[in-house]
Amino acid sequence: MARVVIRQLNKKFDEFHAVKDVNLEIHDREFVVLVGPSGCGKTTTLRMVAGLESITSGDVLIGDTRVNELPPMDRDIAMVFQNYALYPHMSVYDNMAFGLKMRRFGRAEIAERVQEAAEILGIENLLKRKPRQLSGGQRQRVALGRAIVRHPQVFLFDEPLSNLDAKLRVQMRVELKKIHDRLGTTAIYVTHDQVEAMTLGDRVVVMKDGLVQQVGEPLELYNAPANRFVAGFIGSPGMNFAAVDVAEENGALWAVNEGVRIKVPGAVGARLRQHAGNQVTFGIRPEDLRVATTADPAELGFDAVVEVIEKLGSQILLDVKVGSAMMVAAVEPTVRAQVRDRVRLTLNPDRLHFFDARSEAAI
Repeated sequence: MARVVIRQLNKKFDEFHAVKDVNLEIHDREFVVLVGPSGCGKTTTLRMVAGLESITSGDVLIGDTRVNELPPMDRDIAMVFQNYALYPHMSVYDNMAFGLKMRRFGRAEIAERVQEAAEILGIENLLKRKPRQLSGGQRQRVALGRAIVRHPQVFLFDEPLSNLDAKLRVQMRVELKKIHDRLGTTAIYVTHDQVEAMTLGDRVVVMKDGLVQQVGEPLELYNAPANRFVAGFIGSPGMNFAAVDVAEENGALWAVNEGVRIKVPGAVGARLRQHAGNQVTFGIRPEDLRVATTADPAELGFDAVVEVIEKLGSQILLDVKVGSAMMVAAVEPTVRAQVRDRVRLTLNPDRLHFFDARSEAAI
């Protein structure tokens, strides 16, 4: 296996700058996920690593080799596509063996590699079938098998689970993680699904408008987002945001707008003090809100009106109106609330986030 180094990578399509100065080092045997909304540049970045897209400027190294000018077949990579890209007239065995035959591997070694991959993926009984006789999940396993038999230095995945139904996606996420741990491969995975990114990645790269917003382990992105975009993109349901004024009274800092008046705790307040008298963006995750009791301090609570109730079994999502803003609170399933009820919510003071109103960087 090998590390992958991306240095000052840029891609322009005429006047459109799709990928902007991306720098990233993917360690040997690491599973890194590129995530972001459609059009953020993640797939274009992956395709430049694969050699399927030309590089406008910058470098891609696989191992110690600069591969900018190398064709895909000489980069020692294997790619798994969103649409599986299977040959419909070939059997599963022949689909998995095709790349090895093109590289003139011996028949015995091809059979050994295909059988090994089929056992890893649990598709030994499908080797004689044609793709049209397979379910979506089985086709995806065949596509994975075709990559595994190559024994490449790097695996590249371009949204490989997006065509599967929700239950099968969860199952295949688990299988992919097991396969990666078993093979010990270097892998780069592209998805628009932040849940997929968080569950699969050793590290996650969040992109927006061709720029890398933050790189880190999943919980690092969740607990310490670098800016408002990362905070809103990572986490499901997404973080609640509201514009607030930072007011200083008797040495204490308060976050205030028409719906909330929250006393900012000391640790966060120390960072926020330089913004006193200005407007910032306040953020709190739905799971850090709960229905208040009489024991909760008044300075950490606010009133809200229930607009929508989403009963998910393990929790209830309350879509509430706070002043003129909407927020979501993820509360215990034992909570009894009705639409149009007025409820008092309290928050976890250690989980407050604030962002600069102009730059949107975390404070």
